[in-house]
Amino acid sequence: MKELVKEQLAPTGVLRAGINMSNFLLVSSAAANGDPAGVSPDMAKAIADDLGVDLQLIPYNGPGDVADGAINDEWDIANIAAEAERAKTIMFSRAYCEIQATYLLPPHSAIRTLADVDQPGVKISVKERAAYDLWLTENLTKASLVRTATMDESFTVFKEQAVDVLAGLRPRLLDDATKIPGSTLMEQSFTAVQQSVGCQRGKPAAASYLNAFISQSITQGLVAKLIDQHGVSGKLSVAPALAT
Repeated sequence: MKELVKEQLAPTGVLRAGINMSNFLLVSSAAANGDPAGVSPDMAKAIADDLGVDLQLIPYNGPGDVADGAINDEWDIANIAAEAERAKTIMFSRAYCEIQATYLLPPHSAIRTLADVDQPGVKISVKERAAYDLWLTENLTKASLVRTATMDESFTVFKEQAVDVLAGLRPRLLDDATKIPGSTLMEQSFTAVQQSVGCQRGKPAAASYLNAFISQSITQGLVAKLIDQHGVSGKLSVAPALAT
């Protein structure tokens, strides 16, 4: 079984892993050689070690770019949030960790609940093609999204333009809230962005292996160990035991 997986994932003896560099919780530092370091690169290394192959990290500026890489055969596995749109070209494992996504409100906002956000005339600043942008696109029916290329730009639009809400990952918004006195970070979360490992479609043995490997990594404590090791405890959580 593992030999077939190696043929599907690393036919040259090198496992190419697509890494989303914009997620500062999953890629939290850099190694001495300049390679990205953090929970996501370490999960890729654990998979390569289990398969007995070398690892090559392929950095991308954002999750949308990682997803596009599947079409061009740029990687063998990708550490990225599972979303319906991305599943058209990627087969995802169960989630191994998750991050809450919520809203930051400006001073004196009349918004109090999640339902208050999805109302006509409400504008939400959001990083385009982030997992939470995809969720908002599929689930909101009345509010409008103001998309930007980066998280920094979405914060600037929220701060300087007539935008009612800033959507993002809770750890990032905690930091953004300190830059706007009187702003409010909602206690409720509209979704949890779950991080998975994916491979290109048409590789069922590889997909089955990745799912089993992630399950084992959760139950044996590897994911929790990496979260603690990279100092992101309390910001990044191990995915629920029954997550799929």
